[in-house]
Amino acid sequence: MLPDGSDEVATLLPPSSEVGTHPGDGAAIAEMPCGIPVAGGPLPPGARPSPKIARLVAGVDEAGRGPLAGPLAVAAVILNPRRRIRGLDDSKKLTEARREALYAQIVERALAWHVVLVEVEEIDRINIYQATMAGMCRAVAGLQVAAHEAWVDGNQLPKALPCPGRAIVGGDALEPAISAASIIAKVTRDRLMHALDGHHPGYGFANHKGYSTPEHLAALRQLGPCPLHRRSFAPVKLLHDQGTLF
Repeated sequence: MLPDGSDEVATLLPPSSEVGTHPGDGAAIAEMPCGIPVAGGPLPPGARPSPKIARLVAGVDEAGRGPLAGPLAVAAVILNPRRRIRGLDDSKKLTEARREALYAQIVERALAWHVVLVEVEEIDRINIYQATMAGMCRAVAGLQVAAHEAWVDGNQLPKALPCPGRAIVGGDALEPAISAASIIAKVTRDRLMHALDGHHPGYGFANHKGYSTPEHLAALRQLGPCPLHRRSFAPVKLLHDQGTLF
C-alpha cells in the first residue's frame, strides 16, 4: 500500500486493471509509467476485420503463474491473417529484445488484443488456478472484436469463456495466436514488475520479475515479504505463518 492507502499496482493501471488496444474512433494511445498502452487508437485499414475471414480465433495465454510476487497477466489476441508476423513463438523461448520487437508488431497488426492483470489479493483469495481461469475469461471478454473460438494454452479450459474454446497443450509454441498472447502477457507483466521495483527496492523485481531465484529468496529472508508477495505461496506463507512481518 502507498502512504495514502491506495494500492500501488492500481496506481500504475487503469481502472479494472485491464489494458488493451481495440478498433477505435481516433482515441490516442496513452501509456502507464512502465510503458504499457492503456488506450487504443484506430487500427490501420489493413487490420480491420474482413467479411472474407470466416472464423476469428483468439489465442489465450498467461504470464506470471509461478512467481512469488506480483500480479498474473493474461492476454487474448486475434491475429490478422492478412498481416502475418514472422517469428512468433513461446515467449519463454525468446530473448527480451525479441519479445519487445514482436510485442510492437502484434499491437500494430492484430485485429484485437486485450490483457488483464489479476492482482495478488485475488490470487491469494481464490488460488492461482482459479485466478488464471478467471483472467482468461476476462481477457477474451475484453476483446472488442468478438472471437468465434478461443484457443487456450494448457490442458484446462475455463468454463465461463464467452465463446467455444479448445485447450492445447504446448499451444504457445504451436499456434501463432497463442504465441502472440504469450508475448503480450509476458511483456506487459515484465514492464510492470520493472516499474514496481522502484517502489520496493532491495528485492530485485526488475531482474527476476518475482520468480523464486536465489537472489529473490535471499532478499525475502532478509527483508521479509512486501505487499506484492503472494501470501498463499511458499516460502512467503512460511514467513507469514511465523509472524516475521505483517
